Amino acid sequence: MDLGIKGRSALVCAASKGLGKGCAFALAREGVNVTLVARTQSTLEATAEEIRKATGVQVKTVAVDLTTAEGRAAALAACPAPDILVNNNGGPPAGDFRDWDRDVWIKALDANMITPIELIKGTIDGMIARKFGRIVNITSAAVKMPINILGLSNGARTGLTGFCAGLARQVVMHNVTINNVLPGLFRTDTMMGRIEAGAKMAGKSYEETLAERLKTIPAGRLGDPQEFGQLCAYICSAQGSFFTGQNFLIDGGSYPGTF
Repeated sequence: MDLGIKGRSALVCAASKGLGKGCAFALAREGVNVTLVARTQSTLEATAEEIRKATGVQVKTVAVDLTTAEGRAAALAACPAPDILVNNNGGPPAGDFRDWDRDVWIKALDANMITPIELIKGTIDGMIARKFGRIVNITSAAVKMPINILGLSNGARTGLTGFCAGLARQVVMHNVTINNVLPGLFRTDTMMGRIEAGAKMAGKSYEETLAERLKTIPAGRLGDPQEFGQLCAYICSAQGSFFTGQNFLIDGGSYPGTF
């Protein structure tokens, strides 16, 4: 299927690896010129070169911390009029809410709620004026099925979801959509690190701990960042103009509910 977005431009956050990289690759394969943002220059440049060689699209990189006003300004200066915005950021740490003071909460909110909102604010009016815009927020399956030790993520990402639910209905008449993609367990460096850390804490082998996690996924495997990216690309497509304010859960069937 031709997704009808060849020649468009995209600003993709946390795009040097993992799910962000999967989204950037999928968009680039559809002919979208991408601006990749991440903190580590070396990893970012390696990913950019990989995408250039594979797709031939224009790829820019911006190595900044998007949780700062300066970082966001630099990203928007590199891609001032994106047709597509993919919001993404690493999740806050796990733990017990009794141990989190106000500063910990503010850091989590800055990264996973305020920063995406600020980037939306910096791009959405241009999208409205051009009569095309696709905003995709990478959140978490924990929005749908909260995880008890991920209270910071549960709170911040659910806050972003609620904000975007209202805004999405205000702008869809201009062919600007806002949707969220909720990943379950995917084969990323972050997830592998969590599984390894969990194994050490439990005194088990990595293989045993991974096998236990896989039992919770009806699909029997971890997700592939490439298939995550392909879903993102479809949401950003010309054909995707009639769904907005939605939460697309991609978790291999782990969520047990009907709705």
